[in-house]
Amino acid sequence: MLCFSLHGLNYQQTRMVFGAVNASSTAMPKAMVTLGSCSRYEFDGCGGIWSGFGNGKRNNLTATITGNAALKKRRLGNLPLCSSALAESRNSSRADIYKEVLEASRERFTQEISFQSKDKDISLAKALLYVAAEDEVFLALNREMDARSLHNERIDFSPPSDAEEWDYVEAMPLAGKNISEWLSELDAIAKEVEAELVSRDIGCDLVEVLEAVNKVLFELRGFKSSGCASAILLSIIYIEVCRRLNLTIVGSRVGEDFLIWPPTGNPEELFKVTSGHSLFGVVNGKCVDDPRSKASDINSNSLLGLDIATNRDIIGIALANLIRLYWKRASRKNYGLMLTSPLRSVHKVDENFNKNDGPNVPLLRPQELRLAIMASQRLLILQPHNWSMRRDYGMMLYYSREYEEAVQELSICMAFAPEEEA
Repeated sequence: MLCFSLHGLNYQQTRMVFGAVNASSTAMPKAMVTLGSCSRYEFDGCGGIWSGFGNGKRNNLTATITGNAALKKRRLGNLPLCSSALAESRNSSRADIYKEVLEASRERFTQEISFQSKDKDISLAKALLYVAAEDEVFLALNREMDARSLHNERIDFSPPSDAEEWDYVEAMPLAGKNISEWLSELDAIAKEVEAELVSRDIGCDLVEVLEAVNKVLFELRGFKSSGCASAILLSIIYIEVCRRLNLTIVGSRVGEDFLIWPPTGNPEELFKVTSGHSLFGVVNGKCVDDPRSKASDINSNSLLGLDIATNRDIIGIALANLIRLYWKRASRKNYGLMLTSPLRSVHKVDENFNKNDGPNVPLLRPQELRLAIMASQRLLILQPHNWSMRRDYGMMLYYSREYEEAVQELSICMAFAPEEEA
């Protein structure tokens, strides 16, 4: 028999007893995805972007992938998912259309990472650009609702007229470019690497190709291996560029770091120090030289024993990063607040606990909390049986005061959780 108790809910809502729960028969929600280590690339606390393209300018490509770049208010044209409705009424509000795009963005993401597709066919960049699109449309919807409220409250208020029409999700501008244009930007980087190889009169030697990639990304394009950044996203860009060069790059999570390297029969060449740095160190940044990091213990022998992450694993790590980032922002006024703080063992409930106590949930920033919930939903599409992620998702719903949904998710979590964790 499994039990749990949540402080702040009424007795009937929070004290649940389950006997012989059948995980296979439990209904799953329709749609369900830690701020990763910043030991190599630290977040700037604003948008989770890298300093890029040199001289302190923002790297728009990475800002787009994080899904936190500013989105100007745009007017949508006909969306494939709502063209008939728009044909009937050209006066549909932007807010209603944004809601359609939210659904379309999630649908595109779900299709991209579908388990009917082979893992090798999944585009990391495209999947995360759909994540960015959904987050940005959500922010745009909030701004539109705010503008509508102002309009209702102030007769003399006129909404901005600088809206620009666009037709569907893939055409939505993200930091000045749409999804196709950002994918083309990756193609352009790959062509710059090819040009660098031609200028050197270099063939297909692995080390020389990687050196050319490093020069284009870190010197010509200005990506930084320190400063404001997320290591996993820079790794994804590196993987995507190399994929366009027909060069396979694999990765693995080591402690709090995500390391990448090319599979090779001679891993010693990756750790050969030249000009004070090894190729493995240049690709993976300062964590390799940080004695506090587990990555500093990796050598040519231990490298072969690491578990290689699949494309779905990598997307999951990126989404988990977003969850931690958004949760950190949402709970900024409640320093040290953890998702699981309200959970207590049913056997250790304070005897003075009043079952009629009203909710006593900390106030969080609702917009950031909702973004964290959205990221959790995507991660659960990838990992529907991940009991700890479902627990965290249920707790976010609890903090959002969606108590009925929270209890449902925690109930499902208990069906999957090991008995000692339940």
